[in-house]
Amino acid sequence: MSVTVSLINMKGGVGKTTLAFNLAWYAAWKANLRVLVVDLDPQSNLSQYFMGAQKYLEYLEAGKATVVEVFEQFSAAKAGSGSPTPLEPSDVIHELRNWDDDSLLHLVPARLELAWTLKNPTEKSQLLPQFLSKVSDNYDLILIDCAPTESILTTAAYRSSRYVAVPVRPEFLATIGLPLLARSLAEFKMMHQDQDLDMAGIVFNGLRRTNTPPEQTKSIADVSSLAATHGWPVFSEVAHHSDSYPAGSRQGDPIFMTNYARDYVKGEFNKVAKKFLEAVGAI
Repeated sequence: MSVTVSLINMKGGVGKTTLAFNLAWYAAWKANLRVLVVDLDPQSNLSQYFMGAQKYLEYLEAGKATVVEVFEQFSAAKAGSGSPTPLEPSDVIHELRNWDDDSLLHLVPARLELAWTLKNPTEKSQLLPQFLSKVSDNYDLILIDCAPTESILTTAAYRSSRYVAVPVRPEFLATIGLPLLARSLAEFKMMHQDQDLDMAGIVFNGLRRTNTPPEQTKSIADVSSLAATHGWPVFSEVAHHSDSYPAGSRQGDPIFMTNYARDYVKGEFNKVAKKFLEAVGAI
């Protein structure tokens, strides 16, 4: 049985997608886990990181299924059948890597049209957990990369997850999305008291390793104080700033495979990833 974790922050630009990309790679490559990643952000940056911009475009142009179809559940009627066809998991799960029977990395891609779901507020949030329940036995870890907004997609992620984790970039207004997230989680738990949904922890991204600016120091203190009021853990392990993270993402490589990435940068991330997997019980 897999454990499902949503990476979420109501504030954008916190390195959430980059963290999801690298965590998924670490879990599959270094921890030998079977990993499924779900891109639940209409911007689809995670899908492009994993597939590469050109292959991602070709995937869409070929009319292949994405997470949009998960929320629709049926493919369009065809001339031969005259009726809609139920969505099969194999139609929407894209194989990124499959090294052996014990380690694999798969993706449910997104596309911009996922935003249509936000304009159609019918109750579809149960469709994602229903879909994932069909394949959960095939994986050890399912990661959901959430959009930075409160919507039906957020509810769908919550309903699918055992844990949430919050990437935070220590900067001015770093806490701005956390009160909204706290309220969002509290309201969800009130409405779904039969589901266990716990905070795995807050993960800091982009902290300067040396000569840390006072603004970052204050931001960490503010976030830690707010986290304490809600009983949220804060990882002591930090993904420090490195230009190798965006460089690797553009290449489609995790930090530990990125050209010219410093060994200490790789080592720091390994500690973050190991702590994350321990926190959610994946290892």
